[in-house]
Amino acid sequence: MGEMGGALITGAAQRIGRCLAETLGAAGWHVVVHYHQSKNDAEETVRAITDAGGRADALAADLSDPAACARLIDAAQALTGGLGCLINNASMFVEDTARTIDAETFDRVMAVNLRAPAILSRAFAAQVPEDGEGVIVNILDQKLANPNPDFLSYTLSKHGLAALTEMTAASLGPSVRVCAVAPGLTLPSGDQPQFQFDAVHGRTPLGRGSRPEDVAGAVMYLLGARAVTGETILVDGGQHLVPSARDVMFLDPAPSKEIGE
Repeated sequence: MGEMGGALITGAAQRIGRCLAETLGAAGWHVVVHYHQSKNDAEETVRAITDAGGRADALAADLSDPAACARLIDAAQALTGGLGCLINNASMFVEDTARTIDAETFDRVMAVNLRAPAILSRAFAAQVPEDGEGVIVNILDQKLANPNPDFLSYTLSKHGLAALTEMTAASLGPSVRVCAVAPGLTLPSGDQPQFQFDAVHGRTPLGRGSRPEDVAGAVMYLLGARAVTGETILVDGGQHLVPSARDVMFLDPAPSKEIGE
């Protein structure tokens, strides 16, 4: 797949995004590491890829700015000679509920988590030749299959991104396929203590949650699955099969009978 050219990954300076960037770099893609404010981390990610013999560049953009999204695709295309892959990974994760939601937070979360992927997808598809093969992978969340009331704006944005996945898959073919990966609890979020993360990470049917390399493996499968479009792969150790009244960040670290030890 590497001969397809460039791969733009949003939010690729840290966490899952960095693992995706390094995985695609090792597979032969010319990776464009997008970041907003994490310049040092982005440059470290680029160095990790190039030190391993891959090709990578870093580009900054504020995804809440629609014009910046379009410019990002143009700049990434110019750097790589043509994009064959777009991974919409960047995401704002803000704590709110139906009782605390405010318009400013809601609008910014939607701008970054949903509007930006829509604009990026449009611009990406426009630069894929009619006889080409482009792939878009959107990063969702297992919360879509296992809902709870926490992180309302974030969760609503992921519902929208799931719908965007299916709608663009139906309209951007045959030159562009669109799929999604929905991770479960993968890394500590925000100020979540490590001990709390460790305690709940394994509360799944498989006795383990997802790891960054699991998410990257699913993405790599989709990049090569030429007959698959409009599909979402849950990568969560079965977390979505275990109902939870609260987000995992708020679960008691003590074992719960509800989980089933």
